[in-house]
Amino acid sequence: QVQLVESGGGLVQAGGSLRLSCAASGRTVSSYGMGWFRQAPGKEREFVARITRSGGVTRYADSVKGRFTISRDNAKNTVYLQMNSLKFEDTAVYYCARDTSGYGSSEQRWYDDWGQGTQVTVSS
Repeated sequence: QVQLVESGGGLVQAGGSLRLSCAASGRTVSSYGMGWFRQAPGKEREFVARITRSGGVTRYADSVKGRFTISRDNAKNTVYLQMNSLKFEDTAVYYCARDTSGYGSSEQRWYDDWGQGTQVTVSS
């Protein structure tokens, strides 16, 4: 079992930046792809970004492409999400999770070990 803990959320003005971290414990996640998802108030949770176990391949939701960057440090068992040019509509609780698909998926049903989430609030 892997425990994932997200951090780095907060309140930021539109146009600002935040860097989220997802620290894993209990088991190494270096053998797995990892993903970030988010859930805005009154909306379903949605895919944001994912990264392969080596970090060599990344994929993004169209809504964040060019503004967000996912990365990982396997030595630290940590995954990051750098968020730049933040918009009001990026306001949400952000979650990280482990990809169990084995081939790289953006579908939530393939993800496990969800963290508790970190709140990101962007003021307009």
